[in-house]
Amino acid sequence: MRFPLALTAKIARHIVSHKIRRTPKFALVLQLEPLHTCNLTCTGCGRIREYSTSLKDMMSLEDCLGSAQECDAPMVSICGGEPLIYPKIEELIAGLLGQGRIVYVCTNGMFMRKKMKDYLASIYSPAQESTLAKLLADKLISDKDAEVIRKGKPDQRSVISPTRWMYWNVHIDGLEYTHDLIVEREGVFKECVEAIKMAKICGYQVATNTTVYKETDVQELEDMFKYLSSLEVDGHTISPGYEYDAAKKDMVKRLGKQPEDFFLTRKMTRQKFAKIEQWGKMFTIFGTPVYQEFLAGKRELTCTAWAIPTYNVKGWKAPCYLMTDGHYGGYQEMLTEVQWEKYGVVDGVARDPRCENCMVHCGYDPSGALGTNYQRGDNWKNFAYNFGSKPKPIPASAELVKTAFNGVTVGKGHLAEAKAVLNSPRAAMNGAQAAFSRKEENHDHDGNGHEAHVGSHCGTNDTSERDELLAKIKDVKKTDARAE
Repeated sequence: MRFPLALTAKIARHIVSHKIRRTPKFALVLQLEPLHTCNLTCTGCGRIREYSTSLKDMMSLEDCLGSAQECDAPMVSICGGEPLIYPKIEELIAGLLGQGRIVYVCTNGMFMRKKMKDYLASIYSPAQESTLAKLLADKLISDKDAEVIRKGKPDQRSVISPTRWMYWNVHIDGLEYTHDLIVEREGVFKECVEAIKMAKICGYQVATNTTVYKETDVQELEDMFKYLSSLEVDGHTISPGYEYDAAKKDMVKRLGKQPEDFFLTRKMTRQKFAKIEQWGKMFTIFGTPVYQEFLAGKRELTCTAWAIPTYNVKGWKAPCYLMTDGHYGGYQEMLTEVQWEKYGVVDGVARDPRCENCMVHCGYDPSGALGTNYQRGDNWKNFAYNFGSKPKPIPASAELVKTAFNGVTVGKGHLAEAKAVLNSPRAAMNGAQAAFSRKEENHDHDGNGHEAHVGSHCGTNDTSERDELLAKIKDVKKTDARAE
């Protein structure tokens, strides 16, 4: 089967039961954001800017679990911010699994290996030595890590254990150069890959999620899927980048870029996703074939954003994951109060100008599952896709690895030019090297002596370090030009 039977059957039962009861609107997936703090400042993500005044706030464990019970979605996607920063993430995952839900932990991958080492320590026995030997051979843990794991876990705190009901959902927006550029930090792609490798060795299910932008190369996407397939990743979510308000404002104010140069229009989306149905046959792409047809421009769908509601520190976010016209105290209150007919695109006409270019997964994929804009044969398409055979992994090869690691690993990172300038003797005289070192080597710790890869300005709008560095580079280039 393409997807695990138990998971597919659970979601199907949920849909059928509500259809029988003729429930007009119900939740399929809860987007749960326990906090908005993040250790990265990804281009195109407006979350930490939209909620900049509440970055230090976080939901209680009871509130998180209560929201899942309230909307009763069979699947919960824990996102944010970076959810692995949430102090009670282990208890949250355990609580949601205890409620019988499918759990996706949407992460940038930077803290995954630490969480998995905690798990290994909690279950350690001599029988685990073969696993440790494999991790050591692949350089996914250090000798020091192995010794710590062998000592076992000193307390009874929860850990994140492998289960068929949970996926690590790792954010990857392209191969090494592209991904590191989008997340605005070199080395992140490599860490994601190492975390995925470790997860598969330890028995976890792993998915990836990818956002496609205007400059995204279609061939690179296919190469990315091939490489991830060779790592035996269990599935992929892919969605077009959409110019929602918070991201647009950040583009202009922080990066000095125009949104139309970065995000996709509907026409561009259909061009980028022309091969999505072919990819769906080659790789385990999450989402219905009906949604894939929509992305490819073969049909229209009506947005069903209410089926994937978002709950965060402010309440139930409406009308959707990307647009915010208000927050509500209860899920049913939101369903009742929001005038859903004001949003979305119908027959090619946007009801709200902000919806015009939106074709994102969280608004339209549930439409394919729920039978919105039903066409004859849709039910069979969905059944055949979900219960059909799973695509075989692409064999691992040196060529795939070479294609994937095309950035900082081979000296072609997006900061390569800046580093070259800063490494010149004249740059050293002007103090530029020191400025660059502060940017690259500024790591925080998690309280236990582990590097957390959290910069001093992460999750804020403070770009002083970046701006100082760019100013230094500019001064050095001016000096070089005068010298010539």
